[in-house]
This record gives sequence, C-alpha cells and structure tokens, in this order.
Amino acid sequence: MTETAVYAAGGVVWRVVDGKLRVLLIHRTRYRDVTLPKGKVDPGEMLAETAVREIFEETGIRVALGMAIGVSRYRLPSKRTKIVHYWSAEATDAAIRASAFVPNKEIAAIEWVTAKKARSRLSYPVDVEILENFLRLVDEGVLRTFPIIVLRHAKALAREEWDGEDAARPLAPRGKKQANSIVGPLLAFGARKLVSSPAVRCMKTVTPLAAALGRKVEKTSLISQDAWEDGESDARTIIGQRVRARKAAVLCSHGPVLPDILSELALATGTLRGSYLGSASALEPGAFSVVHLSVENPGSGIVAIETHIPKV
Repeated sequence: MTETAVYAAGGVVWRVVDGKLRVLLIHRTRYRDVTLPKGKVDPGEMLAETAVREIFEETGIRVALGMAIGVSRYRLPSKRTKIVHYWSAEATDAAIRASAFVPNKEIAAIEWVTAKKARSRLSYPVDVEILENFLRLVDEGVLRTFPIIVLRHAKALAREEWDGEDAARPLAPRGKKQANSIVGPLLAFGARKLVSSPAVRCMKTVTPLAAALGRKVEKTSLISQDAWEDGESDARTIIGQRVRARKAAVLCSHGPVLPDILSELALATGTLRGSYLGSASALEPGAFSVVHLSVENPGSGIVAIETHIPKV
C-alpha cells in the first residue's frame, strides 16, 4: 500500500529596490538550510490559502499571490512524497514595514538577495528550479500581474426544489459551506473589487467574502442568467471596465454565462481563443478561474489561467 502524499505550498517572494529585483530567502534553524518560504496544508485549506498563510508565518509579510510558478516533488525520509505548489508573490513596501518578523526556533533569518545570489545560496535543486521558473516570467516582462477571478456561484437548490423565481433560488446547505470555504483562497489572490449577478445564489456566494473585506458587492444584470437567456447580457462592458482598472476583481456569475465572460477576456486582451477557455469556464459550483493579466500592458494577452475547486 502506497503512502499518501504530503501537500504544501509557498512562494517566490519578490520586490524591486532601486530598479533591482530582490527575492526573499529563509534560513531555517532546525535544518540549517536556505530555502523558499513554504509549509504544509492545514485541514480544509486550499493550496493558495496555504501559500499566503505560510509566507506570512515564516516571514511576517502579508502578500497577494501572482502567477503559479511550478510544483516541486521530492521524497521525504518517511518515504512519502512531498508535493509543493509555488506562486510568485510581490512584497509591497507597506507589507514589509508591517512585518514583525524576529528570529525564532523555526526561522533563524530572512534575507533579500539578488537572483544570482539566490541561485547559489539555495540549499536544494528543487528550489533552484522554482526560482528559474520565476525568472523566466521576469525575462518575459510579466513580473507584475493582476487577476480577474471568474467565479461560478456555489451550489444552489435544484430548480425542481424551488417554487419561486429562478433569480431568487437560494444556496443549498453545501453551497453555504462552499461560499465560506473560498473566502481564504480568494483573499489569497488579493480580491478587492466584487462584481456579481443580482441572483440570490450569486450574491450569497460572495457575501462572506464581502464581509471579510468590509466591501459592498456591485450588482449587475449584465452577467445574470436571466439577461443571458433573454439575449440581453453584456459581459463585454464588465470585462472592459475591469481590464482598464488593472485591479484584482471577482466576477460571480452562472454556468451558462461563464464562457462569454472568458471569451470577452480573451478578446479584450488580444488573446487567441482556444480550448483552454472552455476548460477555464467549465466550472463546478463554487469553483473559480484566476485570469492573470500584465499590469503594464493588459492588452498583451492573458498571461496565465489557473482553476481552483472548493473542497466541500
């Protein structure tokens, strides 16, 4: 019988100082090694949530995740396989000032170094590979990105279980759990602006996130299912606003509307359409796709898409 894998997540935390790129290394006390911030998934966590929590716990720096930059796999002394997912994560000046890091029994020190020094100081080849993946983004000029997060509403009561108008159909008990479970992962990507179909099942999906952020949800029928069924939906207008804003946003809508939203994102950014759009829009209830766009030039195309599925 094979042992189950151990899952973990972390990041290449970076900043630009006087025009020069610096990345963050951690010196671990117990292992006497130099590595990237990372740690094991807590029960019920999604990977993106783990990455942000572990980076904060090990460095004192709160980050929002950028693009996924790779997965490392290696064998532990226990013979189990450890699988670590990594993201790029910018450390803002404000986050660094707010850090209360002090050396402790786990982390002896943290150190900002050039990419060249990071290559030579990292203790493990798997970490160097992740760093090289990150540096390829730098070379491609897509270091700074912002996400447009396309979210399908959480599990709602089935139509046959509901007598009222479809737009008033509420979340099922499982859907309420999903709405709460995705708050951490959505915050991990820096979600700030919330835009939703006015349908109850969409609004209730983003209500826990809005409460966590202390923000109101912008309701718009332009991405509602009723408007879509009547041929009156207009994802293009909403996408245009969000791309021009260049800020992290969550768009909560319905299964039938999601392909239009992804299609308009491709059009607005000059991206070739392909089967990847279908995969990114074919979401389960409560799942979301993070579409990463370049801050400097959002019209240069979709840089990456990743999809996350709730565990409940």
